[in-house]
Amino acid sequence: MLNTTILAALGTPEILIILAVVLLLFGGKKIPELMRGLGRGVKEFKDGKDGADDSVESNHTNTHKPL
Repeated sequence: MLNTTILAALGTPEILIILAVVLLLFGGKKIPELMRGLGRGVKEFKDGKDGADDSVESNHTNTHKPL
């Protein structure tokens, strides 16, 4: 509940200030590299999650042996 309250309190000026601070801290050349790394991390997480779901389903179907 706290997270939604914080997000609701952020308006356009606050978001612009945050973006300006990020730009000053990391610089224009470093931000695309950071976003690329973030995208790769999200993709690996989704692939791992999907792979875990698949392995759970395959293990579940393999454990039921006919009598």
